[in-house]
Amino acid sequence: MVIKKHIPDLKERHIRLIGYVWENWVPLAVAAFCMVVVAATTSATAFLVKPVLDEIFMAKNEQMLMLMPILVLVLYVLRALAMYGEQYFMHYVGERIIRKFRDQLYAKISELSLSFYFRHKTGVLMSRITNDVNIIKNMVSKAVAGGLGDVFTILGLIFVIFYRDWKLAIIAMIVLPVAFYPIYEFGRRVRRFSTKSQESMAELNAFLHETFWGNKIVKAFGMEDSEKERFYAKNEKVFRFEVKTIKAKALASPVMELLGGIGVALIIWYGGSAVIRGDATPGNFFSFMTAVMLLYGPVKKMSKLNNIIQQGLAAVDRVFDILETETDVREPANPAALSPPPHRITFKNVTFFYDATEPVLECVNLEVSPGERLGIVGTSGGGKTSLVNLIPRFYDVTGGSICIDGIDIRDVPIKALRERIAIVTQEPILFNDTIRNNIAYGNPEADDHAVFSAAEAAYIHEFICQLPKGYHTTIGELGNRLSGGQKQRMCIARALLKNTPILILDEATSALDTESEDLVQKALLNLMQGRTSFVIAHRLTTILDADRLIVLSGGRIVEEGDHDFLLSLKGEYYRLYQRQFENGHDAEGAGSAGSMENSQ
Repeated sequence: MVIKKHIPDLKERHIRLIGYVWENWVPLAVAAFCMVVVAATTSATAFLVKPVLDEIFMAKNEQMLMLMPILVLVLYVLRALAMYGEQYFMHYVGERIIRKFRDQLYAKISELSLSFYFRHKTGVLMSRITNDVNIIKNMVSKAVAGGLGDVFTILGLIFVIFYRDWKLAIIAMIVLPVAFYPIYEFGRRVRRFSTKSQESMAELNAFLHETFWGNKIVKAFGMEDSEKERFYAKNEKVFRFEVKTIKAKALASPVMELLGGIGVALIIWYGGSAVIRGDATPGNFFSFMTAVMLLYGPVKKMSKLNNIIQQGLAAVDRVFDILETETDVREPANPAALSPPPHRITFKNVTFFYDATEPVLECVNLEVSPGERLGIVGTSGGGKTSLVNLIPRFYDVTGGSICIDGIDIRDVPIKALRERIAIVTQEPILFNDTIRNNIAYGNPEADDHAVFSAAEAAYIHEFICQLPKGYHTTIGELGNRLSGGQKQRMCIARALLKNTPILILDEATSALDTESEDLVQKALLNLMQGRTSFVIAHRLTTILDADRLIVLSGGRIVEEGDHDFLLSLKGEYYRLYQRQFENGHDAEGAGSAGSMENSQ
């Protein structure tokens, strides 16, 4: 299956990002007002230098001496309040945007088909939701806020310098266009290196997730040193790109300082000459100089803020790569309703590819009657799991169709379809929550009596009651506080409580010891009663008394029938049986398993 993606349209993405920001226009308007106040008080500070020097120090005006300190104090109080408002509201907007991005990313990733998860590492997806979104927040709350504030400040100070001396102002403004070139050039480099740095960080997160999750195997095989070396290599890659980003950022400020110094030197020479000639007062000149010095500060900051913006835009591209991914499993345009259970399931000329190279399933025709227990066997890679994964539409068929009671499952709403199906997989999947919540995962509205009944039918109730907190015991990450058999029986209890008419068992006992398998097998027999069941089995003991068996090989059904009939064919099933029971012990167990089921 190929995940379809839009060709990235950077302009469209940036417009969408502006839309995210504009949704918060009220706090943005307050923040913008605060920025204007900050800019106005900054400009006023430069403007007041002239009356301070000329009226107080030169003319020795006592009335101005009393007035100016009060005026300056008022300005700085207003400036402090406005700076607080600007910081608070812009960070508030940033946090709202990051929350929305995370919500949309998680919702989008959750909706995508399993093929998407196989094509992307878990750590990389986690990095999108955590690291990349944080970079976007940093861009909005710092760069956008700082950029807008600096623009207002620059405009206010430009007014002051032109008001004070338009000739000097022209000299000062000549340097500004030149000063913006490094902002563009170094920003371009920062964005390129930042993209590679974020990709490397995502790979590092994926590596950490993988090795922490598989730490037991790492230790068991003595691979700690090898994994350390792999980590060091990946961390070195992150380091190299981060250093390149820092280099591009660091070059911007010195260049801006040099250009600013040239401008200030020209102003001092020209303005000082005017004061000496008597064409300007010292107060006028120093007011102008103060405005220019304050002006170059925001201009230099624009370079740093541009670096943050470029990093943020690189993160925006990576986030929208996910948000614009189209799933290959889509909701029907004209949804159809399923009839009440039990259900008949029909495979019609089903073909399935994971990619365009080789079919995993080819021309599969199969009809499963209501309430029938179908055993599915075959060698590894034969297509067993792929076959059952098509029923809940984890993937869609490449060719042919799968029908429930004559209705193509692609015409049924995905949620309605999956509400009719329960799955117990080979590897028990549980969550770091209480036992009760794990059992009630597919039916959270179930009362305690229903939960207890499901646990009893799964032969796990007695064990749970022996725990200090009973059903309120937290089981740890992936249920690591429980044994394999206990986890599997909890999964069976979960499927029982969901109470669906269609059941899929994907090698549900293959990883268990004999004692655990016996208990799980009893629980599975309770689970399968009255349900249309698909049972993939590695151990043939679990499906000897199935209503019907099919043998998959090379993506095709090569044999079909009950256990005795398939043995009589001396074909693929017979060879599987011989390999598994050649020592005679398992064959004996197979007979006992069959009699156990008949006694139920």
